[in-house]
Amino acid sequence: MGAVEVIGVATSLSLLAGWRLYACVFACGLAMRFGVLPLPENFHALDALASWWVIGAAAVGLIAEFFADKVAWVDSIWDTIHTLVRPVGGAMLALAVVDPSNTSLQIVTLLLGGGAALASHAAKAGGRAMINLSPEPVSNIVTSTTEDGVTAGALYVVLAHPQEAAMVAALLLAGVVLLAWWSWRKLRPLWKRWNDWGDRNL
Repeated sequence: MGAVEVIGVATSLSLLAGWRLYACVFACGLAMRFGVLPLPENFHALDALASWWVIGAAAVGLIAEFFADKVAWVDSIWDTIHTLVRPVGGAMLALAVVDPSNTSLQIVTLLLGGGAALASHAAKAGGRAMINLSPEPVSNIVTSTTEDGVTAGALYVVLAHPQEAAMVAALLLAGVVLLAWWSWRKLRPLWKRWNDWGDRNL
């Protein structure tokens, strides 16, 4: 793979890990274990994910996240718990893709991967907070199921067709930016009212 493909795969995995870390680890692990997806040679560092212990742990996390993510406010609590876990996991997944002999590239990838995962995590958490404030509970289930589908489709494209990973990364990044912007617009008035209420009661 060329540099563009490597960067695309690393960025895509990091962004996806920001809201579905366990799904990313589980999918990569199974792909390595059974050869279902033809992973390129550059992904040799992901061999550790093929361990049954890692796959099993990821499966437990995936099942727990699948249900927790569809219940109002439980999803926000789950997001809060994973504020540190997802960025670290995203950074490590991105790091596993790059050439281990290139130390400079590894450092850059580690920082950018962690930043990308943190950005997508923050956008997801903010969006879910807004959805939880809405009166219709079906929004949580629909949103979570949509995220599941997007994650599964994006993981397949990234792992099976790494030449398309840069496009996937660009689309994911655009989605994260739009979601963060929408969440900020919705949360800002609430934050202002909260501050005004606090000032009046001091």
